Amino acid sequence: MKTQASPEPLAARAEALPRPEEGKPVPYLWRAYVRPTAGRLALGAASAALAGIAALLIPQVLRRVIDDLGSHPSVSVLLVGVGLMTLLGLIEGAMYLARRQFTIKPAVAIERAMREDLYARLQRLPAGFHDAWSSGQLLSRSMSDLSLVRRYLAFGGVMTVSSAILIAVGLVMMYLLDWRFFLLYAVIVVPMALASFAFRTRFNRASRRVMDLQGDLATTVEESVQGIRVLKAFGRADFTARQLVQQLAGLRKAELYKASTLGWFIGLITAVPALTMAAALIGGIVLVARDQMTPGTLVAYFATAAVLTNPLQDMGQLIGMFVSTKAALQRHIEIMGVERDIRSPESPARPASEGRLELHDVGFRYPDAKPDSEPLLTGVSLSLRPGETMALVGETGSGKSTLLNLIPRLYEAGEGRVLVDGADVRELDTDDLRTRIAVAFEDATLFSDTVENNVLLGVRDQDPQARRAALEEALEVAQAHFVERLPEGAQTQIGEEGLSLSGGQRQRLALARVVAAKPRIMLLDDPLSALDVSTEERVIEGLGRVLADTTTLIVAHRPSTVALADRVALLEDGTVTAVGPHHELLESNEHYRHVIASLDSQDTLEDVLDDDACRDAEQHGREGR
Repeated sequence: MKTQASPEPLAARAEALPRPEEGKPVPYLWRAYVRPTAGRLALGAASAALAGIAALLIPQVLRRVIDDLGSHPSVSVLLVGVGLMTLLGLIEGAMYLARRQFTIKPAVAIERAMREDLYARLQRLPAGFHDAWSSGQLLSRSMSDLSLVRRYLAFGGVMTVSSAILIAVGLVMMYLLDWRFFLLYAVIVVPMALASFAFRTRFNRASRRVMDLQGDLATTVEESVQGIRVLKAFGRADFTARQLVQQLAGLRKAELYKASTLGWFIGLITAVPALTMAAALIGGIVLVARDQMTPGTLVAYFATAAVLTNPLQDMGQLIGMFVSTKAALQRHIEIMGVERDIRSPESPARPASEGRLELHDVGFRYPDAKPDSEPLLTGVSLSLRPGETMALVGETGSGKSTLLNLIPRLYEAGEGRVLVDGADVRELDTDDLRTRIAVAFEDATLFSDTVENNVLLGVRDQDPQARRAALEEALEVAQAHFVERLPEGAQTQIGEEGLSLSGGQRQRLALARVVAAKPRIMLLDDPLSALDVSTEERVIEGLGRVLADTTTLIVAHRPSTVALADRVALLEDGTVTAVGPHHELLESNEHYRHVIASLDSQDTLEDVLDDDACRDAEQHGREGR
């Protein structure tokens, strides 16, 4: 995670790519990536073909030398022949070197571009997409699949073209040597073509199966590593290991089927040319004995056949590589072809940043919910004044967190309107919208980076002094003084997902990240649940200072958090049924009293329900601000 990098160029490029068509991965690869570098790749293929042609010319020189020495023995003929073959060998080596020089750089550049575009695409896809896809599948598509594409462009594709040219030229040279041998060798093309067609279909299915299983395996390993504490705590490490062994067995079976399919094809294309050469040897000896063919021609034929044997045998590997690459591309365009249902308008609105937040008859149903199921949210209406703090309370599963996700368009509201500064969020540029808003999620997500970069993730000011001031203020408000005790302070690498920290420490850093961003609208999803009471009091006091000019909607699971708010909204059965000051709702709303009494708090029930105590807590919150 690098906070200094801007995703804008990558995002714009990814959006400008041609839309992939299902079942047409190769045309998509050509249009989107290969066409600009086709010249260099063509030169690489030409270099490989020239290397093969140089190798095919050596048998012709050898035939001439043998026949000339047989009729007119001469040292000069031998020296000229050796010199020509040496020259052709040097040309062959130089062309192979040129092939690598021409192909490696563009192939690596294409792999990088595809990986960057896939990452940018993943960043732009809605949260619902990521809910449906496992991280292991996305990881395998962005790493191993694209590496396979790069290897094919740098080697497989170039060698396929050059091998085809080499075989065609070799057959012509065989025809010039003796038409009978040409026919004998050309006959093998028919069974090879039929075998290639059958092989391609079977190998494609096998390759796709292996790739999908590798993605599932990556997901299992990732989840096991991330959840290692849970597995150890419940003594289920062996159980998970057995599950992994079962997955490995399935992957092994798929890999063996893939290998046996490839082995069957390679065995066929290896055996057929060998049998052909054996038949040609018998026939050639007979023709030489009858003076119907010169010894030089027979030697040249076998030398030419030997040169062609390698590309013929390699054709199985090359076809297999092509099929695997095609499957990898198909998996790639499954992601690149996903239509974004949340995107910025062509002419976005640019309202003044005031911090007004309004919801009018908002409804929402998750995309994977049953069509006949009740919507999670329906008819939700709220209005927050600039600088106002509102607490959102409700029973578990009432849709509080989901409602927060609709405001920055992490999910799209199915009904109604969400207004920020008077403009519908659909009319705002998504980046502009998310600059005005900062969110602290209930699950504190941190990145494998320094404390500073995690906290300043939303800070766009690159001035070192301004960033330092923002960091210090945010850590102070969030009571994250533990950072000073870390080995390298704010420069300490906190490890993957911050698991080296306690839950309360992670939550305080996530809260500090929101504070440092200085948004006009702040959305807090139970940001204090992992804190002890004394730390929570100090954090609330600090938030009271920084929230003075910030509009805040906070999901509350503690009465002390509710006391931070100017007003409280009660979410019941997917809609807001009451809005008002905390003490008024306690007096007038029975369901609100039930929800407050059930909140997870260390306060006593009597204190919670005592109106005077609640009014005192509310007044304390106002004075703190």
